[in-house]
Amino acid sequence: MSNPPIGRLQNLVAIITGGGSGFGAAMAGAFVREGAQVVIADLDLASAARIAASLGETAALAIRTDVASNADMAALVATALARYGRIDVMVNNAGMSHPNQPMLEVGEAFFDRLFAVNVKSVYLSALHCVPVFRRQGGGSFINIGSTAAVRPRPGLCWYNGTKSAVTQITKSMAVELAPDRIRANAINPAIADTPLLTTFMGAPDTAENRAPFLASIPLGRLCTAEDVAHAAVFLAEPGSNFITGVCLEVDGGRCI
Repeated sequence: MSNPPIGRLQNLVAIITGGGSGFGAAMAGAFVREGAQVVIADLDLASAARIAASLGETAALAIRTDVASNADMAALVATALARYGRIDVMVNNAGMSHPNQPMLEVGEAFFDRLFAVNVKSVYLSALHCVPVFRRQGGGSFINIGSTAAVRPRPGLCWYNGTKSAVTQITKSMAVELAPDRIRANAINPAIADTPLLTTFMGAPDTAENRAPFLASIPLGRLCTAEDVAHAAVFLAEPGSNFITGVCLEVDGGRCI
């Protein structure tokens, strides 16, 4: 009798920030199905715990984390190591946006929080994961960017800027960390059917309001959380170990 197939992420340990909903929850599920163990970090502990419980006690752990907090990110990495003994993949997925609105209407406090959550979090993940990866002889960052970095939409100026920073930081990380066998890649989704959809549209979720966004995507539909999860599995699996510095557009052709 032939042996059962081995998952593409068998025996890997991944941290996924913003894992309590949307892209993060889908990635957590996909990673576990492929054999990984996951640490689900989210500011909303109840949501993270619900996703972790659905995946199984040995496969997933939920931790409340503010990704803009140095102390929280240090505790996240330390807890993951204490539970699983290693970290192979750090997925920087947690993010936020201001509503679609004129750029001068975004307040300074919101601007600061936006950059802290979307950009500073990547810095903090590197601060605490790179030493771990170096000790292990390698590791992988997957940063969730956006097509906003490639083909920005009006009304999302400062959000667009954060995602441009994420893609450039990803490429810089890839170059600098390559000698340590540490990879860094990004995923740039198109506008997606997630809880942030109405924020990006700046309007209620109706067929009429979706229409102009759908018209900008050649494949004719919004991105889904599962689309991003499939891309993340590919970038995390050992078979992609010669891929680094890539910003993969999961966008139905929007950025062509």
